[in-house]
Amino acid sequence: MPTDSEVKEMVKEKYGAIAGQSKQQNQSSCCGGTDCCSSVEFSVMAEDYTKLNGYVADADLGLGCGLPTEFAQIKSGNTVVDLGSGAGNDAFVARSIVGETGKVIGIDMTEAMIGKARANAAKLGFANVEFRLGDIEEMPVETGTVDVVVSNCVMNLVPNKKRAFAETFRILKPGGHFSISDIVLRGELPENVRTSAALYAGCIAGAQQIDEYLRTIAEAGFADGTIQKEREIDIPNEILLKHISLEELREYKRRKVGIYSITVYAKKPA
Repeated sequence: MPTDSEVKEMVKEKYGAIAGQSKQQNQSSCCGGTDCCSSVEFSVMAEDYTKLNGYVADADLGLGCGLPTEFAQIKSGNTVVDLGSGAGNDAFVARSIVGETGKVIGIDMTEAMIGKARANAAKLGFANVEFRLGDIEEMPVETGTVDVVVSNCVMNLVPNKKRAFAETFRILKPGGHFSISDIVLRGELPENVRTSAALYAGCIAGAQQIDEYLRTIAEAGFADGTIQKEREIDIPNEILLKHISLEELREYKRRKVGIYSITVYAKKPA
């Protein structure tokens, strides 16, 4: 298994490369990369953002696994933080809800993504959307200053999820809440899939069991944890066969391991 620092460097490298690609290029592979499964001509994770208010095509790289802003109960004037903000897709949708009196802060550890997001914000003339280079395990945000946290298919990429949720708890105001879309598992993945760097960057190998994921949230101090949406992800056989044998694939299918996109809500007690 790679170390935490190795995982972070791999994710930075992968998403740094993705930042220079179009949505169409990213959707030609399972994990937005150029080498992990390029024969697959569709995205197995992403959902359609195009009908949402605030949608900015240049910020949509097709990398998410849900629509957390739809469920986040964001209000006008709120301060919202988007974890793993990429090119700014969710941040700009959130900005359309908070309005001129609110504020949106995007955090990403990939310099190329921050550069792309800042360029998008500058073109749009948004003064109340800010993108900060930083680590989700140590966020560059003051304690107790945020109303709502959103994130889209990013927490599963973070090696220390306990620390990431503890930091989410820290930055929220008492009574604040999050709505996070992420990938979770029901059942154990084959070893070669679970340890694959390519599939880790594609949000699969780093996913937790759903019960463990929800327990991590509760142990961070959050209350009223609720799954707002759940969708099974069907990983094409041709992707899996790059990492496991045909016999292992048959066993994997027989055991009916489930890979799911979920959107989870929880709040910091007042």
